[in-house]
Amino acid sequence: MSVARTELLPLPAHHATTREFAGVSTQSRALSFSVRRTVRPFIEAWSYAPTLPWPASAIDHLAFPLVPVPGTHRRRVDLPTCPAELLWAPGAAPPAQGCTDGTAVRSGVHGTAVLYLHGGAFLCCGLTTHRHLVSRISAATGAPVLAVGYRMLPRHPIRRAVEDGLDGLRWLAAHGHPAERVVIAGDSAGGFLTFAVAHEAVRLGIGRPAGTVALSPLTDLDPGGKLDHPNSHRCAVFPRRAVAVLSTLVERAERLGGEGAEPVASPVDLDLSEMPPALIQTGSEEMTYVDAELMARRLQLAGVSAELQVWEKQVHVFQAAAGVVPESGRAIAEIGRFVRELR
Repeated sequence: MSVARTELLPLPAHHATTREFAGVSTQSRALSFSVRRTVRPFIEAWSYAPTLPWPASAIDHLAFPLVPVPGTHRRRVDLPTCPAELLWAPGAAPPAQGCTDGTAVRSGVHGTAVLYLHGGAFLCCGLTTHRHLVSRISAATGAPVLAVGYRMLPRHPIRRAVEDGLDGLRWLAAHGHPAERVVIAGDSAGGFLTFAVAHEAVRLGIGRPAGTVALSPLTDLDPGGKLDHPNSHRCAVFPRRAVAVLSTLVERAERLGGEGAEPVASPVDLDLSEMPPALIQTGSEEMTYVDAELMARRLQLAGVSAELQVWEKQVHVFQAAAGVVPESGRAIAEIGRFVRELR
């Protein structure tokens, strides 16, 4: 697997590129070995009895050892229907004054900020599980990050998570960071929400975000493409059965908890013509590789600048292992480069 930059399709005014990052470190191999024997069996067991009262909320509480980068500042933020957390790492530009003292700043434009939407299959994880990753992104981008603890399945349909993301955008705008200066980022299911929130922000007139960053994103709720791809037998994290089960849970949540909530379309099926530039990162053998590739092509066909980075044999959301796995640190640095170039 050689490092290269090639255009997916030759479009005259916009660029969509694929960059391949070769090499698998000893630390990366150890991470893959570990998740195959711990995370994957747990997900497999869940897929056979998804309606049992699994302690999904406990995962976030048990993640307290995942501390942010030393010296990171944190402030709790209460959005209308969910909690959020504002972080800025050492070396990052501090947020607008209103973000830290609680007062609204409705005039003046401040620097770039990041809105982060965590992964977890729309079912689990939260502010605590992703605090370390978010602080790393803050350090790399030099920007404050608002992480949103959005409402999740099975109690809430995906539409509610999108609404919470939009509330996060509005909060940033009210405190000195308008949508046009915000990069929306997320991993896995949070990658799905990244594109959904950016699209809704444009559609509703909230503003066109500066860019989007999606890590190992889920972008298509139809499991067919993922199950037909050879990676469905290679992925270190997700067993094939879990993909179809998640799709069923999403449909059930739309029926039972979606009163007054219009179903959310898969990002790959949206009109993407007004979307901001995108950076998409994926491992070459993970289940959602096909989703990442398809989203990059759909953005490209819509005339949107998109960069797809394919990292050799890295596990799902490998960026979370920054500080331990060399490739993870390099990927975070690429996120920093992308965001800084948007300014």
